[in-house]
Amino acid sequence: MTSKRPTIDDVARLSGVARVTVSRVLNGGPNVRDEVRARVMQAVEQLDYKVNPQARSLAGGASRLLAFVFASDPDNEPNSYYESALELGALRACLALGYQVLVQNVPQQTPDRQKRILDLITTQRCEGLILSPPYSDDVALIEAALAQGCKVVTVSPGGPGKGKADGVGVDDEAGGYDVTRELLRLGHRRFGFIAGLEGHLSADRRLRGFQRALAEQGLGEGDCVVLRGDFTFRSGTHLAPQLLDHPLKPTALVCANDDMAAGVLSAAHARGLSIPADLSITGFDDAPVAAIVWPPLTTVHQPVKVLGQRAVELLVARLTGANLAPEPVFEQLEHAVVSRQTTTAR
Repeated sequence: MTSKRPTIDDVARLSGVARVTVSRVLNGGPNVRDEVRARVMQAVEQLDYKVNPQARSLAGGASRLLAFVFASDPDNEPNSYYESALELGALRACLALGYQVLVQNVPQQTPDRQKRILDLITTQRCEGLILSPPYSDDVALIEAALAQGCKVVTVSPGGPGKGKADGVGVDDEAGGYDVTRELLRLGHRRFGFIAGLEGHLSADRRLRGFQRALAEQGLGEGDCVVLRGDFTFRSGTHLAPQLLDHPLKPTALVCANDDMAAGVLSAAHARGLSIPADLSITGFDDAPVAAIVWPPLTTVHQPVKVLGQRAVELLVARLTGANLAPEPVFEQLEHAVVSRQTTTAR
């Protein structure tokens, strides 16, 4: 005999809260205490409760489909950890809330990129868009989507996109500042910096944080060399020789993400350098590669999976009316410098 599938009322009884509270939690609504939210999610897991998205769609006439849009460059491999971690966080939130997510990679150099993204609203019946950088700073795209009645959430907007739609991110400038301050505390005074792609404003804020930390110590352009990478391991290996051979002879290299830092580390090993005795290296993201490389990489941790999860929850809160705030809201998550073995005192 087949056992009865658990219902929302079963979740309410097990967690000891009202049915409406369970619904609010499952739809990412506000005004729920963390302790209550945790009890509800524990009951969901214990009962293996699943929302039926097809039934909900038939009942409400909505597709319950969200689109998560990433930029892609056919000439470079993607920043695999960042995208996959965001996607995993989004998938987990969608599973709990009874939504589905369509992951779409749109080349940022293609002239019809805005049309391709907006077509997701009409052709795929996506109710909401989650835009990752650099699309999260494309004001024209955000405004066009909102004009079509589509809800939008931005991930890590670095500038103009921040006030146009709900968003979630970390303080990238503070992250760049904090990791540079740590290197300054260790006695470094000659620096290299590998920045991100042109127009990637959240990565540019990491550079600004780096520059602000140097300026506070009376250091400037003559004490650092800045090159632009593309977030890939390959660009780290390609740019490392230019930094290592530069007349400034940096003692510390700061990278805008972990993949590029791992590339720099590989190039340094190929030259027979001892890390960190000869050179200190830092990254950003705290991707799995940061703990796998040797020596393990000092980096800035940002909770990427939680960014994906909260992006979905913010979007669903708008779709369900749980968030009726008249102005866009931005949720800032915490970052932290993770000191490992690629940095040492100079």
